[in-house]
Amino acid sequence: MTDMRAQAAEGIREGDRFEVTRRFTDQEIAAFAGISRDYNPVHCDSDYGALKGMRGPIAHGLLTASLVTEIGGQIGWLAMSMSFRFRRPVYADETLTCTWTMGEVDGKGHARAEVSIVNEDGVTVLEAETTGVLPDANQRQQLRKMLAAGDPTNGASGI
Repeated sequence: MTDMRAQAAEGIREGDRFEVTRRFTDQEIAAFAGISRDYNPVHCDSDYGALKGMRGPIAHGLLTASLVTEIGGQIGWLAMSMSFRFRRPVYADETLTCTWTMGEVDGKGHARAEVSIVNEDGVTVLEAETTGVLPDANQRQQLRKMLAAGDPTNGASGI
């Protein structure tokens, strides 16, 4: 995690790649339902999921997409747009790997990134494109100060 933050502090360029790996538990899926108020039975009821052809409750698409925002948050990305293509359902305790590849970066720090999330079988479950603004020189300096202080506002520090 802190490696992404450190890279952002030094400056991100076209072609840079970032990666996180994560599993969502049944409890996290239930918590997301409570936070989002999305109680679609496909996320909460095994029998309903089976009627939809699922082998059990599935994670919310936006919970899966939170891997995109996890990376964005680590690099200080200010999102302007996000587009998601949900390819396959995600089940509790599946290992997901999210890979973010920085595309073009203009002179004002506006950029585009392509993102892919694959499950433990190498199957793509989500594809995304995001546009946003990278940290400018002053913001990168602040990131360096935060890192020097142990990155106290980063909940992922030390993970």
